[in-house]
Amino acid sequence: MNFPVVKAVLREMEPLAFNALRFPCAAFAVWFLLKAQGRRLMPYRKDWWTVIALGAAGHVIFQICFIFGLDLTLTGNAAILLSTTPVWVLLISAALGRERFNASILAGVLGTLAGMVILVTGGSHEMGSARGGDFLVLGAAVSWSVYTVFSRRMTKRRGVLEMTAWTLWAGLPFIMLMGIPDLIRTDWGAVSAGAWLGIVYAGVFAIAVAYLLWYRGVRAIGQSRTSVYQNLVPVIALIAAWFWLSEMPTPQQLAGAGVILAGVVVARRSPRR
Repeated sequence: MNFPVVKAVLREMEPLAFNALRFPCAAFAVWFLLKAQGRRLMPYRKDWWTVIALGAAGHVIFQICFIFGLDLTLTGNAAILLSTTPVWVLLISAALGRERFNASILAGVLGTLAGMVILVTGGSHEMGSARGGDFLVLGAAVSWSVYTVFSRRMTKRRGVLEMTAWTLWAGLPFIMLMGIPDLIRTDWGAVSAGAWLGIVYAGVFAIAVAYLLWYRGVRAIGQSRTSVYQNLVPVIALIAAWFWLSEMPTPQQLAGAGVILAGVVVARRSPRR
């Protein structure tokens, strides 16, 4: 639901101003969760530079690509393209020697890439007609994949919620500074109550509460079974955008979504070594 919520708020507010408002909400929410569970609030001194680097990749770069990409493309496209993250994780892991390719992974990767071509060509077979927003969202997927791969070991040592909070706080000053010019130019009288609710939802629920639920799901039923539910994200986003924002999916969009999701499922379910 975060995709149509953000898209609706961006109709009333500039992307960087929106991020500068929702990230403090998220920062406070994850602080509250850590405090309530008695977890460590600050990273170890030896981890600071790693946390800052991961915060830049997983929050600053990701958010710039995501928020501008979503502003420029369809809600469904953004959700579908961001769902390719597991494939980029596999490719980066393989490039680093942490993952071995097999026939299933290769088939999943090729299927996902084919689905992306179908999706972003916008009704033609020429890549030149692709939307710039689609490529920005793909950049967001790649940056999040980099964050996922390089944070994996530290996340196992320190905890999912801790790393989420620390890296988010590390990226917060940069996101706030980038948003100041747009915040100054914003006509606050024109911002509706619904937009303010969307800002709180996108910060508190789509980041803090969603991470907590994901973390609890992994603990209860395991990473593999939990990750299957991620495939529902673009489906729900497409349906919500259709009914709420009147973004009716085109046959090409549905075809691209189907091929992408099939490729992601095949790549995920392949045996790894």
